[in-house]
Amino acid sequence: MHIQWYPGHMTKAVRMMEENEKLVDALIYVLDARAYQACFNPSFDKISQKPRLYVLNKVDTVAPSEVDRIMNEMRKDGMLVVQSNSISGKFSQKVKDGLYTLLSPTIEKYKNKGVNKTVRAMVIGVPNSGKSTLINSLCAKRRADAQNRPGVTKGKQWIRLTDNVELLDTPGTLWPSFEDQEKAKHLAYIGCIRDDILDIEELALELIKDLSNRGLYDFRRELSMEQDATPYEVLEAYGKRRGFLVRGGEADTERAAKGVLDAFRKQKFGKICLE
Repeated sequence: MHIQWYPGHMTKAVRMMEENEKLVDALIYVLDARAYQACFNPSFDKISQKPRLYVLNKVDTVAPSEVDRIMNEMRKDGMLVVQSNSISGKFSQKVKDGLYTLLSPTIEKYKNKGVNKTVRAMVIGVPNSGKSTLINSLCAKRRADAQNRPGVTKGKQWIRLTDNVELLDTPGTLWPSFEDQEKAKHLAYIGCIRDDILDIEELALELIKDLSNRGLYDFRRELSMEQDATPYEVLEAYGKRRGFLVRGGEADTERAAKGVLDAFRKQKFGKICLE
């Protein structure tokens, strides 16, 4: 399958970020821990080279050992990174501390000049990476629109974090062309690409194949997989077991595909990092 999704509002979002880049002092770059490499959008490098705080978000969806591995890898590459589970707000203070570490040189520079300047950070990331939810957890209030699906934030939103720190929420943005289809699949698996523009059955088959090749026990147990079953046979068996049937008692493989993707996204196959 070939995945491509770059609707018009993303073109507008990139223009908006380019226009507002000069107004901010730093970037907060949100990554989904399940597919953190696929969440690096090369378009963002063209928009700004300002200091960045990377937030490894949704850490509750992968194993703690994987979180440690990713954090260590990123720090070895010289990145300032903190972890977060923005839904619970458990790591909100660590994110704030990381942001102040990033912004403190700018704050001190203006303070030494006797200027009480508001510093600003732009929050960026791919769709459904949890940017708006992260902002809400930092503010301890619902300030930004947030839902567990891509494409909710349509325009810019300035949110005041403290008296002298403001955040700019931006729409989730992909890049115009996916040269790496493996990364495109990973983004689709975790819900960063709208399901209704994808061949869901084919995507579920790809997910079954990819996870099967990794020999994950929880995944095989949840799907009651036979050792040598093909991905399509697995999908059929899953549909029948869940009661997803069409006339004649055959499996409704489209409903089964949606069920497989939903189960993966809800960690019913275990806490899996795809990369």
